[in-house]
Amino acid sequence: MTIKLIARNTTVRDSFKKSLDKKLSKLDRFFDDSAVATVTVIHENGRETVEVTIKAGGMYFRAEKTTNDRLDSLDAVVDALFRQIVKNKSKLEKRLRKSAFEEGYDDDFIGSQSTYEIVKSKRFQVKPMDVEEAILQMNLIGHNFYMFRNAQGGDICVVYRRNDGNYGLLEPEDE
Repeated sequence: MTIKLIARNTTVRDSFKKSLDKKLSKLDRFFDDSAVATVTVIHENGRETVEVTIKAGGMYFRAEKTTNDRLDSLDAVVDALFRQIVKNKSKLEKRLRKSAFEEGYDDDFIGSQSTYEIVKSKRFQVKPMDVEEAILQMNLIGHNFYMFRNAQGGDICVVYRRNDGNYGLLEPEDE
């Protein structure tokens, strides 16, 4: 697995890089060599945030944790990623490395569900609009996200409210 490290408002010491390599090596057995892990370390208001996004085989795995200590955040993120993978192992076995789950991680480990139940389905028209209008619509209906057709490109996009109070935009990417 290739590791890309991004530091915001901080510098990253070699000791943290070694810990990062050691912790992420626990996840190597799930992925082949083409997997890319992007690790973002953010220092903000005396708190340390570690965010890890792994792209492998067209799938994304992401976890983020904020604590007072960078290594604690890293530990929590790696544990969360491990739980995500093991919890969804039956769905992921076809896409991840064949030998990844041979060590006896059974479904009772996390209590994973073999199926997901959809309890509500909604259909609605997706109108062309710009991003600002979509954010306004989202705020008017009181939701945390809003799906719309982008007037500039015609793609289906989603705006969402982030935990920090700002907004995010999800756009499809051609592979």
